[in-house]
Amino acid sequence: MYKNLRWKFLLILAVTGLSTWLFVPPSQKVKLGLDLKGGVHFVLGVQTDDALRLETQTAADQLAAALKDAGVTVATRVTGLTAFVAENVPSANDQQFRTIADQWLSQSFDRDQSGPGAYAFRMKPNVIVQRRAEAVTQAIQTIDRRVNELGVSEPVVAPYGTNAEQIIVQLPGVTDVPRAKSIIGKTAVLELKLVEAGPAADQASLLQATNGQVPADMETVGGVGDQSGAPGYYLVRRAPVITGRDLRNSRPTLDEYNTPAVSFTLNSEGGAKFSRATSANVGRFLAIVIDDRVVSAPRIEGPISTEGRITGRFTQQEASDLALVLRSGALPASLTYLEEREVGPSLGADSIRAGVTASLIGLALVTLFMLVYYRLAGINAFVSVALNLVILLGFMAYAGAVMTLPGIAGFILTIGMGVDSNVLIFERIREELANRKTAKQAIAAGFDRVFITILDTHVSSLIAAAFLFQFGTGPIRGFATTLFFGLIANVFTAVFVSRTLFELVLSRRPAGSTQLSV
Repeated sequence: MYKNLRWKFLLILAVTGLSTWLFVPPSQKVKLGLDLKGGVHFVLGVQTDDALRLETQTAADQLAAALKDAGVTVATRVTGLTAFVAENVPSANDQQFRTIADQWLSQSFDRDQSGPGAYAFRMKPNVIVQRRAEAVTQAIQTIDRRVNELGVSEPVVAPYGTNAEQIIVQLPGVTDVPRAKSIIGKTAVLELKLVEAGPAADQASLLQATNGQVPADMETVGGVGDQSGAPGYYLVRRAPVITGRDLRNSRPTLDEYNTPAVSFTLNSEGGAKFSRATSANVGRFLAIVIDDRVVSAPRIEGPISTEGRITGRFTQQEASDLALVLRSGALPASLTYLEEREVGPSLGADSIRAGVTASLIGLALVTLFMLVYYRLAGINAFVSVALNLVILLGFMAYAGAVMTLPGIAGFILTIGMGVDSNVLIFERIREELANRKTAKQAIAAGFDRVFITILDTHVSSLIAAAFLFQFGTGPIRGFATTLFFGLIANVFTAVFVSRTLFELVLSRRPAGSTQLSV
């Protein structure tokens, strides 16, 4: 009669054992979110003006360089956040200037003639909006890569609030807040530039050879002046040999003096540029500039192609952090900390304790009600709901999902839906028994007729959970994850496990029995 009963039990035991093995011990297998584990919460403001300022300066430099290559010398000067002027355009080259300007800048800048031989360029309004949005998106991607390399489980890095230039960052389990802030907020713009003069103790002595003037294609940069770490100034070429965009990878290492350093590998294009530059400038100094500060200026001993090393007065931690931020790319704009909040682990422990207590009390009350109202069949409901929670925890541990405070609410909601499924089944069985059917017929009819209803409600909730997971962040996503896995487990336990328990009871009774404690 129930020849498959043994296999059904073996399947239930296997699922139970596997789920238990997956989440035990819970302290090591189940990941906790910020609200349960503690950590840090930041709201960051992205200074998108930086991205516009850089775009404007780059456009001015590119136009000047393109004109110089064409044999036309024109001075460009940035006059505002999104504006610059080109002056001293020779009248004989006016048409050539217009043609080159249109080639380089027509998509992003509007051009007006502001006087004889002078043109004003202003960034187009739609480009300004686009560049601000791109800066926020790029900042989110860069921060996300950095916190992932920190080893933070399930960090939250997402746009925040109605202000499109704010980002929320939540790092569960992070306790070294100053280090986290340093890594997140470090701009990390790497540039390698040829040194024309320096180091000098001050800018006046640095510019003596040029009568106190900085040549048009050069700039002065401060930083580390010598091996002792004393400050100094360098006159370097404005155009870098390579930048951080040419990096393929970076890692902490040691230099020839066994002190911390950062080694890097270049991509093919960057390697070709670096090889040409170092081959043509053997014996000169090359300034390694990070965020407009020289960290070292080694002498070029010979051609270098795809690998290099950044030396400085780094600690091991600083070298590791610098390698990390270089790998993750530079931020397109600086960040300001608008809100900083630490969530203590004691608060998380209190939340866990309260959630577990609420779940156990709910499970106990529901079990008591089911035993009183459905008598022995209430045991089926208790086993189904308890096994549901075990399978849910196993799912969570296997998928690496994060348990949050709303996730605990999802646990309690899962208990409610599991009980609701059992109530539907038991009431249908009661109706069938009242129609004078045997216990076997009543159980078969009860499960078969309710199955579509249970499946329909659960599929609808699964779709809602999937949308919450896709578009939610942080605790909302934690709730969606718990609900999604709980619903899947609920269908298995309410329909398959509960029916198997009924079949076990009937297997010990004679065929045609009409008695069933439900």
